[in-house]
Amino acid sequence: MTQVEGQLGIVIAGHGSRDPDGIREFEALMALVRARAPQHVVSHGYLEFASPTIDQALAANLAAGARQVVMVPGVLLAASHAKNDMPSEMLTFAQAHPEIDFHFGAPLGLHPLLLQLVQERIVAAESTSARTVRRDDTCLVLVGRGTTDPDANGEVAKFARMIEEGMGFGAAYVCYSGSAKPLVSDGLRAAARLGYARLVVVPLFLFDGVLVKRIYDAADALQQREPELEVLKAAYLGVHPHVADVMLERAREAVAGRTETNCALCKYRVQIVGFEEQVGEPQRAHHLQARGLLEKAAPAAKSQAAFAPYLPHPIEAESFRIIAAGRDWSGFPVAHLTVLQRIVHTSGDFHAVDDIFISPGAIETGIRALLRCKRVVTDVTMVQTGLKRALLEQLGMTTWCGVHDRETALMAQAHGITRSAAGIRRAWEKFGNDIVLAIGDAPTAIMEATRLIREQGWRPQLVIGLPVGFVGTCEAKQELKRCLQVPRISNSGTRGGSPWAASVVNGLMIDALNQLAAYGPN
Repeated sequence: MTQVEGQLGIVIAGHGSRDPDGIREFEALMALVRARAPQHVVSHGYLEFASPTIDQALAANLAAGARQVVMVPGVLLAASHAKNDMPSEMLTFAQAHPEIDFHFGAPLGLHPLLLQLVQERIVAAESTSARTVRRDDTCLVLVGRGTTDPDANGEVAKFARMIEEGMGFGAAYVCYSGSAKPLVSDGLRAAARLGYARLVVVPLFLFDGVLVKRIYDAADALQQREPELEVLKAAYLGVHPHVADVMLERAREAVAGRTETNCALCKYRVQIVGFEEQVGEPQRAHHLQARGLLEKAAPAAKSQAAFAPYLPHPIEAESFRIIAAGRDWSGFPVAHLTVLQRIVHTSGDFHAVDDIFISPGAIETGIRALLRCKRVVTDVTMVQTGLKRALLEQLGMTTWCGVHDRETALMAQAHGITRSAAGIRRAWEKFGNDIVLAIGDAPTAIMEATRLIREQGWRPQLVIGLPVGFVGTCEAKQELKRCLQVPRISNSGTRGGSPWAASVVNGLMIDALNQLAAYGPN
């Protein structure tokens, strides 16, 4: 950065942590960054949990006189936080300050300085042992954060490979602390079975925190179970001049227009196998509920509930007043009324609920499943589209429909089944049991679901089967009703459809949100 740049501001955007050790280390690193770039305004903010927030950091930069601002993600790899959440924070702020020149930098990534730092951490860990073990008789276990972005997870594997070959390890095993497999405990057990005399466990993390502590606890547990195997724990990257220098280099690259990102394998730009539906996904923040959370929670006596009850539009509220008064509801369980009245609202028919089948406990189980699993799988996109977006965002839920994916088409052709059935089979393979399944169009999707439940032991938390039609529809619904292994909601006859299935999920989400709001601030 040259003197010509003048009032340059650098904002380091951190993730934030509930662990005070992680926050202290991040702030120590920020002091190091400021010491190494005294000619620039340097501020920092957090995406979640801690304060100052990123928008506060940007405001502080401008208040200090910066007229050109570069934001650098203070994270290792380009996953959803660096691709979506942090840019959206900057763009929102930039729209209010058109007179300022904003730039966005790349995350730290696989920088040679970070490879050198990991090398230092490994050598330091080896020096703590009284034993002498050759590197080719040692397995490196590199533990990444783990994300839903395969590109970021793949960067962890690449990092491990470079360290393995560069330092001469006999093997490298990669595992993750969450959102990707294998998880830490499974990875350590698998690495222990490879037959090496020593494991060196390296958390590929910038700072201490809950997840790093869990990694070390898992390593200690493995050492206790396998006393003949030496398990060494290397330090994470931490507060180091190399980390500060990489952050400053990313800032220089951004100002010079040389920011490099791996767009060729970005799931938001190109069709990556298994993630095709995320191409072109809108850039929006997913962290707003946790922004500055610890600061908000500090004055507990003044804190407010994290969730507000569902507030319908006045026309919607009037419709449901009419529905509530339009027939005798006393014969239905109170817990079922939100779902049933939603079906009436969608169908325009008070008698649509007369043949609705709800297995015992299905409503209560469905609400718990939405809050715990946070994923709804649908047979067609029309069900997916019918789900209330605001409720999904408030509850932090995701949806998935594979009916139009390339792999679904390949599977349907290879196995001679419909694409709807193939989409259900893919959901079983991708997500296991932790879903709510909503079928509103295809009887073949119900038949495939019940087959997997009976033959493969699949246990979705709730199956909603309300397709409309004449060919196989009644038979599929009867098959679902007889499927005692899972909670289920269906009906008899040919009526139903995607809006019905979506209405059931919307009703469950409304009840879930209202229950959360009723819990109050604690």
